Amino acid sequence: MLEIDNTAFVLVDVQGQLAQIVHEKDALFENLRRLIKGLQILNIPILWTEQNPDKMGPTIPELRDLLKASRPVCKMSFSCLGDETFAGLLERLKREQVVLAGIETHVCIYQTAADLLQREYHVEVVADAVSSRTAANKAIGLEKIRACGGHVTSVETLLFRLLRTAEHPAFRKILAIVK
Repeated sequence: MLEIDNTAFVLVDVQGQLAQIVHEKDALFENLRRLIKGLQILNIPILWTEQNPDKMGPTIPELRDLLKASRPVCKMSFSCLGDETFAGLLERLKREQVVLAGIETHVCIYQTAADLLQREYHVEVVADAVSSRTAANKAIGLEKIRACGGHVTSVETLLFRLLRTAEHPAFRKILAIVK
């Protein structure tokens, strides 16, 4: 069960030309925008990565502009945990629950989820905030994540799960984001 004070968010590699050719990119970008804004309202720590940005380019402006308060972790490994800087930042957060979103579901999202699960984190992958170049590869990635013990959710399910009640002080702000 997700708890605000025990959750961290990881945005994985939504960058460059790859972001422009993933399946249903417009819906992905809008859902990521909603997710990031909601998590920021709830003060959930956000880590974000860029895979080989010299070759693949930076995070898309729509998201980078929302994340101005921090800098991305540049990585070469497909799993975020394959990067020592990222692993150290995550460990210092002292959060046991990790929410993942980004691209590509069947590569970096899956490998990160699998590595997090091996380290006994609770992992939630936001299905409507991940994608791959093909719908089939996205489905395979989500299936593999479930098979290794990860959980799959949606932007709205996640945000309302964190709120738990309409009496939460952030309820109206979150409601405005998801409408």
